[in-house]
Amino acid sequence: CSTIYNTKNRRFTMASDIPVYSKQYINGDWVDSTNNTLPDSEKYIDVLDSNTDTVCARVINGSSADTERAIEAASAAFKSWSRTTVQERKGYVQKIIQEYMKRQKDVASALQKELGAPKFLAEKVQSVMFIAHMSTAIQVAEQCEWKEDVGESIIVKEPIGVVGAITPWNWPLNQIGCKLGPALMSGCTVVLKPSEVTPINAYLVAEAIHASGLPKGVFNMVCGKGKACGEILAKHPKVDMVSFTGSTAVGRHLHALGAQQIKRVRTELGGKSAAVILDDATPEQIGLMAGNVLGNTGQSCNALSRMIVPKSRYDECCQIAKATFESVKVTEPGNPNASKIDIGPLSSREQQKKVTGYIQKGIDEGARVVTGGLGTPEGVPSSGYYVKPTVFADVNNNMTIAQEEIFGPVLCIIPYENEDEAVDIANDTIYGLSNGVAGANMDRAMDVASRLRSGQVHVNSTQQSLLAPFGGYKQSGDGREWGKYGLEDFLQVKSINKPKLRKSKM
Repeated sequence: CSTIYNTKNRRFTMASDIPVYSKQYINGDWVDSTNNTLPDSEKYIDVLDSNTDTVCARVINGSSADTERAIEAASAAFKSWSRTTVQERKGYVQKIIQEYMKRQKDVASALQKELGAPKFLAEKVQSVMFIAHMSTAIQVAEQCEWKEDVGESIIVKEPIGVVGAITPWNWPLNQIGCKLGPALMSGCTVVLKPSEVTPINAYLVAEAIHASGLPKGVFNMVCGKGKACGEILAKHPKVDMVSFTGSTAVGRHLHALGAQQIKRVRTELGGKSAAVILDDATPEQIGLMAGNVLGNTGQSCNALSRMIVPKSRYDECCQIAKATFESVKVTEPGNPNASKIDIGPLSSREQQKKVTGYIQKGIDEGARVVTGGLGTPEGVPSSGYYVKPTVFADVNNNMTIAQEEIFGPVLCIIPYENEDEAVDIANDTIYGLSNGVAGANMDRAMDVASRLRSGQVHVNSTQQSLLAPFGGYKQSGDGREWGKYGLEDFLQVKSINKPKLRKSKM
């Protein structure tokens, strides 16, 4: 490693043209990790370029001692930060947004490598979500009724305290924004543990926060692996809440750790969402639902990865799905000629092996490949983490590919006889994050939506307002993010009871 580069307040060194992020952000400063004395092979985590399987950066492999130091800083800062007004917090969050926007181009560039997001997705969607959620947090905090008179009592909403925020690799800026925004606007202090798979964008966020002048200790960031840097957030007595987005298995583990202190643990976990196609759905509605799982290369917890279709239109639905998938190209993220619907590689070699394994499992269990299948798509580097967008037909809901979260561009088409059976198939899963309904008769489609057991249902659309709650039923988690519902997760409710006023005697 050589000279420190302070351009744009960035804290990294260079080694053989590879940036090395060796610092943690704790108590308003870039500090050395307690792992700093270890050999480089243990001290750093390689960040891999999803397009080429080469190292594009290295980040510090932090320790539980780093996280504990960050927790202490957040705990100390909470005393003063929790006493600030909503307008004071708004000023800081607005400044964070301004500083982030100066770095947004760098964020999008990093996402094209560490996540494999195509240029359009990185620039116009992924990197924008941080701004959107931080701005929404300001809006809902200003609209919140922080005090309310109830009888002789005053009901007040107060920040819960120190928040441990653990974010995933698939929508990193989205999840940092929808946790950090409401946490700060509610008066909480934060220790962020970003994914070590896609950490560079988080470093850029930390730079923006540092430049904003946010008081020391209000925001802290520790980079490292989950067991060392994440688990302590659920176990430490000075952490009042953990907000986690990730796998159901890890969410279950964090709940168990937090339960030892009756700690609030809010989770947004996996999904196996279904699109129910009614027999009067238009071809355009069917195509919209079929293509949903392609977004972000299928790496979204709310992706509609099962399509439940009427037997009377089964062949037609399979052909529409086939045409939809084949209209999308798999491309290198830096391709300037890619369309906004084209998809890139998966995020990691591990993810590529997992998705390929599920495609093989579907074939082994008797599902029919309509398009896609095994192998590398044409026109992309064989060294990248690419898979073919795949549609399976002749799937039944007992198959592995219909029950387990694949987290890739894979659609399972399942036939049904009648509407009741369609609802039963959709609900026959341990998950309950999202579902969809497609049908020409809106009243009928809305009635089916009301019977689906999930935190959100998309009817003839795949969009959702940032003011609406995002979260699941069952093993998809117990938290609600976005809008006022996301803000409320970071609040406690207190009753301040006053003596009754006695009527004076004449």
